Amino acid sequence: MPEDIAEVYRSTYRALVRFLYRKVWDAERAEDLAQEAFARALVHKPENARGWLFIVAANMARDDARRAARERRHLTLLKSEPETTAAEPEEAIDTDTQRTRVRGALEQLTPRDRETLLLWDAGFSYDEIAAQTGLARGAIGTTLARARRRLVEAYDADTAGGGHHVARG
Repeated sequence: MPEDIAEVYRSTYRALVRFLYRKVWDAERAEDLAQEAFARALVHKPENARGWLFIVAANMARDDARRAARERRHLTLLKSEPETTAAEPEEAIDTDTQRTRVRGALEQLTPRDRETLLLWDAGFSYDEIAAQTGLARGAIGTTLARARRRLVEAYDADTAGGGHHVARG
């Protein structure tokens, strides 16, 4: 690393935590994000460590806020779901059977298709899916369409008793 990271840490850490605190409004989270930014600097060894740290830290704070917003939306949706009532035994068996079929269909997808589909289902944006999977952002839509089609084919094949592996063609 062109700059001595220990010196950058001594001269930058407090300012970086203050900067992050103003973004996340949580002192402990700001410290955690600052530590993570410095850990990344050790790996990436940027030329201008101080500037790089602030950019990376800002991105991490933004990602943290998006993740928190997604979690809040998910919790809101869960709260709005009706209370589950005791189902008839036949309904419980049908629900378990359907879950087993969905799991089986998901297992037939390639790992990349399954991960892309599950990340999308969890509310990740195309950019976030691309960063997580290593796919180009432009390939996400095509990958999702293919994964959805193969999932439906695998699910339908299970219903019909078919045994071919849809992820392979």
